[in-house]
Amino acid sequence: MAHPLDRPVWNALSSARQASLAVGAGGALRLAPGYGVFVASVDQSPESLAAVAALEQPEGLLATVEAERTPVPPGLAVLKEAVLTQMVLVDLTPAKARDIAIEPLTEADAPAMLALATLTEPGPFFDKTHRLGDFFGVKQDGRLLAMAGERLKPDGFTEVSGVCAHPDARGRGYAGALMRAVIARILARGETAFLHSYADNAGAIALYHSLGFTIRAQMQMRMLTRGDLASGDLAKPAEGA
Repeated sequence: MAHPLDRPVWNALSSARQASLAVGAGGALRLAPGYGVFVASVDQSPESLAAVAALEQPEGLLATVEAERTPVPPGLAVLKEAVLTQMVLVDLTPAKARDIAIEPLTEADAPAMLALATLTEPGPFFDKTHRLGDFFGVKQDGRLLAMAGERLKPDGFTEVSGVCAHPDARGRGYAGALMRAVIARILARGETAFLHSYADNAGAIALYHSLGFTIRAQMQMRMLTRGDLASGDLAKPAEGA
């Protein structure tokens, strides 16, 4: 049987946990505008692919993450393709003693979260992405320096995402500490943590291994847009996963 993480977008948006954040019809679902651009179809039939192409794109693009290469929906063009490394947490390693003040982030932090994500590009992040799950941050004098949180939630799993630090605050161990805070919430719910990284991001993958993640699969990511917009003046897709 297929693993639920082979199709993380579809299995999240069609689950009871995140169905309220999905929009679509005819066998195609995407995250509601403002939350994200991830999209998936129930299968690869012509009808389902056409339903993907018919979805609104207020952000100017849609993104797929699948274990297998899938057909490009008619009328859409590929803006970007990349191989992602999907990792799952096997056993969270013991934490090193660090004096890092971590705090939950709230709706009041939303502008700062969006600004940090826009600067550092940890992955597609929009004005409502922070509402996909719990987020934690590190601040200094009220300024948000680093954050990490949750994104897709297929049944039994939660994705760790939005991990980023301001360039002025890198090398201080914030990413690992924040990820541990997010993972602790996931484990407390009896779920398995997973994440995605660009396959060639050796530094990030090494960090995730050090936390207790192991590689499960290589995934195919595509950024799609309407064919008539493919050469237009679109915002640069985020570099993170």
